[in-house]
Amino acid sequence: MDNFLHAALAEAKLGLAGGGIPIGSVIVHDGKIIGRGHNRRVQKGSAILHGEMDALENAGRLPAKIYRECTLYTTLSPCAMCSGAILLYGIPRVVIGENRSFMGEEELLRSRGVSVTVLDDPDCIRLMSDFIRSHPELWNEDIGE
Repeated sequence: MDNFLHAALAEAKLGLAGGGIPIGSVIVHDGKIIGRGHNRRVQKGSAILHGEMDALENAGRLPAKIYRECTLYTTLSPCAMCSGAILLYGIPRVVIGENRSFMGEEELLRSRGVSVTVLDDPDCIRLMSDFIRSHPELWNEDIGE
């Protein structure tokens, strides 16, 4: 497994251990993680703290030039909100652990020139499928169904 995806998966597991939804993300610039996060909607009572949004928040305020040189790694295909943030900040590359549990806005990202790679990682797939099976109500709340 890619080291950066492994870091995103570690974030997802932190979220699960904290009673939340196991989706994690890291933002990488120049070979270093500059932001990491996990879905904390449950833990913080938040409407927007998905893994990608949490990683962006934890990266802090950065010049636009930095975002335009980053790669965002996420364990699950990014939703419309997170994809909008990726586009807003001009992040050019997204690496996705899996998109079987949820197909986000990959086509939108690609249509706007973002390089999208789906790794179909078995650990990411297992983590989400186990979670969805054991917590369908929380999963449905998070994805808006």
